[in-house]
Amino acid sequence: MAANLSARSYAGDRDLEAIAHLINTCEAVDRLDEGTSVSKLQQEFNAPSFDKARDIRLWEDANGKLIGFAQLWISEPGEVTDGWLWFRVHPDARAGDVEAAAIAWGEVRMREVAKERGAPVKLRAYARADECDRISLLTHWSFKADRYFFRMARSLSEPIPEPQLPQGFALIQFPGEQDSAAWVEMFNQSFIDHWNHRDLTVEKFKYDLAKPDYRNDLDLIAVAGDGTFVAFCYCEISQEENTRTGRNEGWLACLGTRRGFRKIGLGRAMLLAGLHRLKAAGVATAILGVDAENPSGALRLYKSVGFHNIRDSISYVKDL
Repeated sequence: MAANLSARSYAGDRDLEAIAHLINTCEAVDRLDEGTSVSKLQQEFNAPSFDKARDIRLWEDANGKLIGFAQLWISEPGEVTDGWLWFRVHPDARAGDVEAAAIAWGEVRMREVAKERGAPVKLRAYARADECDRISLLTHWSFKADRYFFRMARSLSEPIPEPQLPQGFALIQFPGEQDSAAWVEMFNQSFIDHWNHRDLTVEKFKYDLAKPDYRNDLDLIAVAGDGTFVAFCYCEISQEENTRTGRNEGWLACLGTRRGFRKIGLGRAMLLAGLHRLKAAGVATAILGVDAENPSGALRLYKSVGFHNIRDSISYVKDL
């Protein structure tokens, strides 16, 4: 590491403003739709199982100015533990020591996790398909591309078909926190076949319910005759993000159908119901992310109701 570059751990809330400023300075140059705020960072850092003391790293120049930030999202224990590395470097300090330091820190931290858990670990990172410098950096550090994702959009000014639930199923809003375990069980059963699935915990779900942007009217569930939660569409509108970007978008944050209830039209019905709710909330454009190799036919479904691809991104991985 260069002599004029110093690294340290997160020092608490007093670092939030500088981190937000750095990320937004990068966003002004890179246009990655990854701007943030102090309140948003607080939500992220206070998430259950996130170790703020060990999974955040800051780099400062000789004048004490923050020029690099990195964080690791470490998966729950399993046969293999994934560490998702996300980092940003000030535009004036790029192509130097900070990027290398961020990746090296991620490797060291994940090797600590491997020793603590007694299990193999992988270091992962995302890049947009058009981020040539980021892709070159990851490739140089022996990361390999292993999955591709699309961000898709649909104008809500276009007609939206009415949802048609199969006979015997009803559409409801999530009843409330008392049914958290049932929602989480449905979610995990819906995504168990998906690439790199990690079970959602009830603790994490309840934490998400308390976020300012959560809206019960956008949390839709299909219920079977016996009361079982079988499919869902959860949408989200970030007023803060829309204000920052000047756009009017809402996210189809997650859509799924549990095993045993697929291929009967529930996914399509829930998707259309979610689009209607976003439109009723005044949103102009619906956005979603999808695995390009999704095994359940999600990409085909999204295209069939008018979504089109607006961005490609790549998941990179390095075995440690």
